[in-house]
Amino acid sequence: MGSVPDALPAPDATLADLGEFGLIDHVTRIVAEVAPGEEVLVGPGDDAAVLRVRRGHVVVSTDLMVEGRHFRKDWADAIDIGHRAAAQNLSDVNAMGGRAAWLTVGFAAPPTLPARWALDFVRGFAEECASVGAGVVGGDVTSSDKITVAVTVLGACTVSPVLRSGAQPGDVLALCGRQGWAAGGLAVLGRGFRSPRVLVDAYRRPQPPYDAGQLAADAGATAMIDVSDGLLADAAHVAHASGVGIDVTSATLDIPEPLLAVGSATGADPLTFVLGGGDDHSLLATFPAGTALPEGWVRIGAVADPGPDGPGVTVDGSPYEGPTGWTHF
Repeated sequence: MGSVPDALPAPDATLADLGEFGLIDHVTRIVAEVAPGEEVLVGPGDDAAVLRVRRGHVVVSTDLMVEGRHFRKDWADAIDIGHRAAAQNLSDVNAMGGRAAWLTVGFAAPPTLPARWALDFVRGFAEECASVGAGVVGGDVTSSDKITVAVTVLGACTVSPVLRSGAQPGDVLALCGRQGWAAGGLAVLGRGFRSPRVLVDAYRRPQPPYDAGQLAADAGATAMIDVSDGLLADAAHVAHASGVGIDVTSATLDIPEPLLAVGSATGADPLTFVLGGGDDHSLLATFPAGTALPEGWVRIGAVADPGPDGPGVTVDGSPYEGPTGWTHF
């Protein structure tokens, strides 16, 4: 990801011209011009903001889901979409080494949407929140041409929050949670099929490792991120934020039998689902060399000095030519 240019974008530039991360960089620069209060420890740029409180730190994150862009009603039931909407927000707090406590939900939908669909969505959302002891404390509703969900989650870190920017050369790279399953399920659904069912279910209702973030923070993780867009794409965020090189060892990555089956049926290399897939909300973290990794964490690579082209990610020592993950523009 390149640096933000000093000049503003051309007057006729579109979001597509700017790109997702170009837009984020410009927005970050603009908001940084307004000096935050001393209670803001981490602002835009990480999985969540970090605010100072009397004990520990408040952690805040916001996510959007738009029908047709992030979910389809013919691919998942309302209750599953509710689970997904909550999971992606709860996982952002997890990635900071914290625990979610409260969420607010903005919900916009066509007036013709069946009330049962909306209530099932809320039910799934609340069930996922309850799985970590969090609760919905407010929100808003309005009409819209398509379903749009905006969620804000607040939680707390009892130790120093783990940022994307702390990785150091010599650290090990580790992963916790399922990776590539949701991408396999999406590939199946995109071709009009519903099996292997375990992958479709993984896409419909992810299973983030909610306890892993705090365990990693307690074990001394130097950097951490929620894998929502893709393993390599999110590893690149850590590499650029930390100013390091990251190399992923492909032989260490688990490729379960269902992914092998989908790869065989579609002609795709199943490794691409693991390297470029998101939506499982696994966690990726770096730890000092010699650290005893917490339960559930698996070493998958290493951190080194940046290469001649600057910070970035390689696979087995070489640039990766396949898809690295999702972008929004």
